[in-house]
Amino acid sequence: MKIFTAGGPARLLLLGLVALAGLTAAKAARAQPAPLGWWLDQSGRAAILVAPCGGQICGNIEWLKTPLNPQGQRKTDTHNPNPALRRRLLCGLPMVGNFMPAGAGSWAGGWVYDPQGGKTYQSEMRLRPDGRLSVRGYIGIPLFGRSTVWTRPAGPKLPCDAG
Repeated sequence: MKIFTAGGPARLLLLGLVALAGLTAAKAARAQPAPLGWWLDQSGRAAILVAPCGGQICGNIEWLKTPLNPQGQRKTDTHNPNPALRRRLLCGLPMVGNFMPAGAGSWAGGWVYDPQGGKTYQSEMRLRPDGRLSVRGYIGIPLFGRSTVWTRPAGPKLPCDAG
């Protein structure tokens, strides 16, 4: 007895199952988790709000544990090597940008800015199985870089302008 004939019902069922599996796989690919939302940097002193920006992923510093310097003024980008940029406020400062998907749970082709050193590095990000975000900054190739791990805050953060 033939199960799969040229136009038989079993073949139609098989084609339907293959199509359904393809649609399910496509939906799963679109539903890949993204690093969007609030993240605390490794020090816990700054929160970055990561959001889509022109088809890429970017993020700005939107919360600081200590937003004021010892003189009571809002903190600025004092370590920037460009003197013209040292007066930029840290709150609202772009911290990561230009990231594109690079596989399941990872993004590459971006940059990360280190306000404590005033330098910008090439970067890649990866969502870890524990839900934390590994952000790797490097010069040239990722092998010669440094990673930091960002965590989700326990609760919502108030943006700098709201606090």
